[in-house]
Amino acid sequence: MPRDLQNTFTAVFAVIAFMLSACTVGPNYHRPVIQTPASFHGASESQGTAAQTESFADLPWWQAFHDPQLQELIRTALKQSYDLQLAVERVNAARAQVGIVRANQFPQVSLNPTFSGGKTEQGIKSNIFSLAADVIFQVDLFGRYRRATEAARAQLLGTQDAQQTVILTLVSDVASDYFLLRDLDLQLQITKKTVQTQENSVKLTDLRLTHGVGTRLDVLQSRQVLDTANAQIPDLERQIGQTEDAINILLGNYPQGVPRGTALGTPTPNGLQWSETLPPELPTGLTSDLLERRPDIRTAEQNLVAANANIGVAKAMFFPQISLLGSGGAAFGHSAFLGSSIPAPLGVGSYAVGLTQPIFQGGALRNNLRYAKSEERQALISYQQTIQRAFGDVSDALIGYDKYHGARELQEQTVKDLQESVDVSLMRYRGGTANYLDVLDSQRSLFQAELTLAQARNNEYQSLVQLYKALGGGWK
Repeated sequence: MPRDLQNTFTAVFAVIAFMLSACTVGPNYHRPVIQTPASFHGASESQGTAAQTESFADLPWWQAFHDPQLQELIRTALKQSYDLQLAVERVNAARAQVGIVRANQFPQVSLNPTFSGGKTEQGIKSNIFSLAADVIFQVDLFGRYRRATEAARAQLLGTQDAQQTVILTLVSDVASDYFLLRDLDLQLQITKKTVQTQENSVKLTDLRLTHGVGTRLDVLQSRQVLDTANAQIPDLERQIGQTEDAINILLGNYPQGVPRGTALGTPTPNGLQWSETLPPELPTGLTSDLLERRPDIRTAEQNLVAANANIGVAKAMFFPQISLLGSGGAAFGHSAFLGSSIPAPLGVGSYAVGLTQPIFQGGALRNNLRYAKSEERQALISYQQTIQRAFGDVSDALIGYDKYHGARELQEQTVKDLQESVDVSLMRYRGGTANYLDVLDSQRSLFQAELTLAQARNNEYQSLVQLYKALGGGWK
């Protein structure tokens, strides 16, 4: 073949190959334009200013939660959690699925070796070894298999983002349950302190009754708060045990005790003293960053990418499908007859090109395309809805943290006032200028106020965890 003609054939072949690889029907994906709010609802002006440079969610979880024991629990959960192990296997399965779908873009080759031999009645002996090979190649002329691979890759990325969602949820759940456990510990400590205080009050009223300066009614009234506090201890211990079980399930352990770290607070004569000072405000970051930081939003977008690619798959099924077929083989051996050796054929081969064009399928292809487009619209709506809910989560967490912080500070003042009321009423009772009913009312109110304050502190921590989760932190 002349060199010029050979170069021409090579160039034509290259152009055809390029056209085959570039011809892909269906829409290419473009990220939808989403108009996000300029600021988070519930954020203060100072938070909005700080958001330009930093976000609370930028902190890794071991810096967001300072309790060393909580950090160790989270590390254990990330190693042992069954939910996370399942998420990892889903990623592995999705990665394998990409390989399965992508395999359709390559030739399928199969071998069929056989060995035969024997002797006939005519005395013919034969030993033949044959090796046949078949090659089938579906020419991806209109990008059907490439679009399917694109969809599978998007589903893989979505599964990886879903794994990050599991990590985010796991970190948040462990922290939330741990703070609840420490709050229940604090409530139990307050209740036991109240029991001890009321036992002293009962001794005081008994002593006054013995010396004739008190009444039997004073003794009975002093026992009311004591009985109330004693009745709450078993319920608090029940909640503590069940919360420990919940934490162990998150950690992938069987139910057992949970080691404690830093106490949520400590009861003192001057009220509850907290182990950590929580800031009144936390930076949130730019609203546009939420689209990249939240793994559930990225999962929803990858589902949209896959649905968009599946439209191309459905469209490609309207066009001809070209198949290249080839087969070949060779036989090795001989047949012996009357002392003569007859060699086996050396080889045979064939090739074919097939084309399949759908003509009539009862509307299946048209409805398949409608189905793919509907799936894409559903994925788009889900993507938009996920973004909207994410902003709602952040707003709820910001409002909750701000209001719980303020409520806790007000409740602290209430406890201080009631503590002073108890001291004054006891002083007056000892001096004989007041009856025990005044003491009883102030002690009962103080007990409930201290429990409410402990719960308010827990609410503050819970909203802190929810804000961290809503902003997309915790999985890095």
